[in-house]
Amino acid sequence: MLDFRIIEYGSCDYHTMLELRNEVLRKPLGLTFSEAYLQQEMNDVFIGGFLAVTDQPPVLAGCCILTPVDENTVQLRQMAVSPLLQGKGAGREIIAFAEQYAIRNGFNILTMHARNEAIGFYQKLGYETFGEAFTEVGILHMEMKKQLL
Repeated sequence: MLDFRIIEYGSCDYHTMLELRNEVLRKPLGLTFSEAYLQQEMNDVFIGGFLAVTDQPPVLAGCCILTPVDENTVQLRQMAVSPLLQGKGAGREIIAFAEQYAIRNGFNILTMHARNEAIGFYQKLGYETFGEAFTEVGILHMEMKKQLL
């Protein structure tokens, strides 16, 4: 079970989150984050799921970003789970926390651009695909949505 917290932009935890996002999402595609890209995140909500490790500080197991789209809709972005914890339920916990956070903050639709290999994961959690596949960061994605309320 993960311990969740909202991470402050620019904090030490934010930089740890950035390293995880880079390792899982960017490096495999030969991409990096630009300063301009990171500046656009300033008003986003950063969610980190931490795993308690005996006699050590908690370790960032996974993360995501929530970006408000309009008064009803929030977009989940940059979902990343540590390779060591993939397939062990951390992703489900992160999504559940993100959904509850969105509901508590007045949003009733969660949307995302899901990588093709992640579509099945999100479908199991109640998300539906919309529209046609499109290319983003050089790979195929689908828009997915879920009505939260």
